[in-house]
Amino acid sequence: MQRKKYADDERLAQKKLGDAAEKFKQRLDDISGAETLGDLRFLPGRYHELRENRKGQWACDLNKPFRLVFTPQERPKPTDENGKYIWIEITAVAF
Repeated sequence: MQRKKYADDERLAQKKLGDAAEKFKQRLDDISGAETLGDLRFLPGRYHELRENRKGQWACDLNKPFRLVFTPQERPKPTDENGKYIWIEITAVAF
């Protein structure tokens, strides 16, 4: 998995991601430090839910064309009566 390689090897991340490497590291730190997805919602990086064939996944922006995609690990994913995910009840993600 590339993300793990980039997270563990700063030089490789810089080589492959260029200017996005610093934002990649910052976004990983943001996600690691958050107790819930609700903590991320208004941070820089435009954390957002994906749609259509990526429904159930989230992403945040790095530098174009890069973004970091992750998936909540709650089973079932908490939703409200309208089917929208409840960000503050999602406490774990995987990459």
